[in-house]
Amino acid sequence: MSASKGILFHAIALVMGAASMSPASAAPCEEPAHRAFDFWLGQWEVRTPDGNLAGTNRIEREYGGCVLHERYMTGKGYSGESLSIYDASRKVWHQTWVDTDGTLLLLEGGLREGKMVLEGQTASADGPATKHRITWSTHPDGSVRQLWESTDAKGQWTIAFDGKYTRR
Repeated sequence: MSASKGILFHAIALVMGAASMSPASAAPCEEPAHRAFDFWLGQWEVRTPDGNLAGTNRIEREYGGCVLHERYMTGKGYSGESLSIYDASRKVWHQTWVDTDGTLLLLEGGLREGKMVLEGQTASADGPATKHRITWSTHPDGSVRQLWESTDAKGQWTIAFDGKYTRR
């Protein structure tokens, strides 16, 4: 490598290094909109309205704090996980859920009246699409309620899951 190419290479490396250390790129997901779902972070015990244990859930920030990674387990053979991210370009939260039943659920939404509300739908080979709406709300005792509603064959909203999250 010639001396001039070597100097150019080092100059580019220095500029790229300086750019990667700038405040804007050091914490790209620290804006308030990126932190709107932080109330869900933690290790949780999940119970149904009648108090029965539904499972455990662990939600952690990953990928430089930009992604919420959920890992849910019932201890009875069913488990699933999701990745949630705030899409700043569209100003919307996105979640992809997958599980041991082969479910793929894509949800989008955001904060509504202090609650995180994400919606999507799943297709069916033998009928109309099912709409889904999941709402996470916080309570003064630090617990979180997850209310999952889905449409039935007539298009009416029904409760698919109602869970109370308490910290483990």
